[in-house]
Amino acid sequence: MSTTRKETVRRAVEALGRGDVDGFLADATDDFVFTLAGSPPGGPRLEGKAELVALLKTLFGSRLEGGAIPTQQDLLLAEGDVVVEQARGRANTVEGEAYDNIYCRIWRFRGEQLASLTEFMDTELARRCLWSGPIEDPIPRADGEDR
Repeated sequence: MSTTRKETVRRAVEALGRGDVDGFLADATDDFVFTLAGSPPGGPRLEGKAELVALLKTLFGSRLEGGAIPTQQDLLLAEGDVVVEQARGRANTVEGEAYDNIYCRIWRFRGEQLASLTEFMDTELARRCLWSGPIEDPIPRADGEDR
């Protein structure tokens, strides 16, 4: 089963690398939870598959050449309901600045579906390259609280 889960993660990351945000979360639950370590604008947690799809389409589409971050997976480890991934992404902003980030992601499954993703990356690089453009606070938090 861990091989199947690793393949699911591979498919998700490959889709995101092509700019296919819907494909990125094709195997995710509707209540998918995304947590980004650090202090990103809008807070570290986003709940709901639809909300994350909307955010990524807006963010990638407005800030990245080609609307994607092509990514090379360096390591995938699976045990039980968890897949841990180490990867490197290489992209350019629409202004031509390099956005080359390193990721550590913890994917959790519920059955055969992706239930959550916790991502560790250089949030300062993301702040400078991705969050410095026209998107200040693209999507409200699921719990309705102010940020």
